[in-house]
Amino acid sequence: MITVHLTYEIDADKVEDFEEYGRRWVGLVNRFGGTHHGYFLPSEGDSDIAYALFSFPSLAAYERYRTDSVSDPECQEAFELARRTRCIRRYERRFLRPLDGVS
Repeated sequence: MITVHLTYEIDADKVEDFEEYGRRWVGLVNRFGGTHHGYFLPSEGDSDIAYALFSFPSLAAYERYRTDSVSDPECQEAFELARRTRCIRRYERRFLRPLDGVS
């Protein structure tokens, strides 16, 4: 399994736009065979940092999702929402693996 951890720097005045973007991607990742663990939005502390976590069974499955999302109309609409509203200033992506065998 591979888990993708995204850190977003968002426009604090456009949190509602970012929320809509996140709602769309939760369903899309799940439709493409992943498991979305959710978006985590600012509450206390920094008002412009958000996170997302989602997993795929393998790096190959994630790569298929990335390739297929480029031509998927719903994915393109979600990308366009972020571009049009400029709710995302930048993001960082990290790949994580679970620690197995923990008792």
